Amino acid sequence: MIDNPVRWFEIYVQDMARAKSFYESVFQVKLEKLNTPDAEIEMWAFPMQMGRMGITGSLVKMNGVPSGGNSTLVYFACEDCAVEAARIAQFGGRVERAKFSIGEYGFIALTLDSEGNMIGLHSMQ
Repeated sequence: MIDNPVRWFEIYVQDMARAKSFYESVFQVKLEKLNTPDAEIEMWAFPMQMGRMGITGSLVKMNGVPSGGNSTLVYFACEDCAVEAARIAQFGGRVERAKFSIGEYGFIALTLDSEGNMIGLHSMQ
């Protein structure tokens, strides 16, 4: 492999308005609506800065694809993951494991979003 192995992520949701509000509120960002050729698929992308490290992805609402209970875990980059973790419950999520050290690799917190998806928060402080 010559590139980083992950290029994109998708978080499947049942209630797009609720999920969009959750992610915009917790991470203090604005998601951008993506045009899709299929009217039954709704996608809202996280912000991306070209030439910067990392990937981006989107929330996806698609008939027949449930949210929650999957085995994929996306970690969002944070300055201090305790800050975003503190906003989780306020916007309809739940903290499963508060910020803890992963040694030289920084800190993480494990949370559930408003749709029941497990997401991770990562920071170096």
